[in-house]
Amino acid sequence: MRTSARPIRALVMALLLGIALVGVGMLALMLGVTPIPAADVWSILLTGEGERVPTLVIQTLRLPRFILGMLAGAALGLVGALLQSALDNPLAEPGLLGVSSGASLVVAIVIVFDLSLPFGMLPALALAGGLAAGLLILLATRLTRDPVRTILIGAAISALLSAMITCVVVLGEPNEIQVLYSFLIGSLTGRDWDAVRMVLPWLALGIPASLLFARALNLLQLGDELAEGLGLPVFRTRTILLILSSAMMAAVVSACGPISFIALIAPHIVRRILRTSDARPVLPLSAMLGALLLTAADLLAREIFSPAELPVGLITVVMGAPLALVLLRRTLTARQATEEGAS
Repeated sequence: MRTSARPIRALVMALLLGIALVGVGMLALMLGVTPIPAADVWSILLTGEGERVPTLVIQTLRLPRFILGMLAGAALGLVGALLQSALDNPLAEPGLLGVSSGASLVVAIVIVFDLSLPFGMLPALALAGGLAAGLLILLATRLTRDPVRTILIGAAISALLSAMITCVVVLGEPNEIQVLYSFLIGSLTGRDWDAVRMVLPWLALGIPASLLFARALNLLQLGDELAEGLGLPVFRTRTILLILSSAMMAAVVSACGPISFIALIAPHIVRRILRTSDARPVLPLSAMLGALLLTAADLLAREIFSPAELPVGLITVVMGAPLALVLLRRTLTARQATEEGAS
């Protein structure tokens, strides 16, 4: 494992990701049923002044949607990097490990049974569901170090939770089922500033806190015994990282639904470009790439069949599923090579 990143490569990647995010943001604000010229967009953003309709469209519809996409994508990319390093599992991501399904089950119950909750309470309840699934995965890692078996355990837990979600759907009214269906696919359609305000406190705390664990993640990549020998409390560290990951995922799921594969593919792309697994550059750049991937996917979901919109979750599945299959094949090949070498 290479633990020293090339600073210039990381800085160049950060710069390019920043430029790409600005470009996608401009397109997201300009394009739509009501096209808005770039000059008018800049004027509205910088001064808040412009014609009534374009100003209303940008300030109440497109801007909060783009900001929410950036926040959710950053959280997804970061959570993927955290879980893959903490569990030493290249296939780890919230959807495959059941964390997203646990949070989704709680949100589904709230939607179907029309529970009245104080503002901001939904992410806390989703956190409970995500943590319940995540703790089962954490216990599984103490029983097996095989990444494929861990994923299979996570898939079984996710399937069980999905069956429970189906039971909840059966109990719902037709209009509630329609809302729940859109939620379970993962979507940013119709999200406003309330959604941004709901996730912002969780991510404003979770993202900086996660970045502080870069050194601990590098030690975990050395193996549990060596990490313990260097003074790192392995199980406690993993538990904290799981709680942080689940908290950020709960916020994302409560606002956007369970968006798949961003958490899986973003860290792998970053590691491949940087040619390192050093968590210090991988964590922030995974967050930036996750933000770019989700906002770009949402823009594509909006425009590909305009004026009709696709749920962004469909786009991320199309993007991420092929890479997930490639990663699974590589993991199986590596395990087979290890077993042959041991024999």
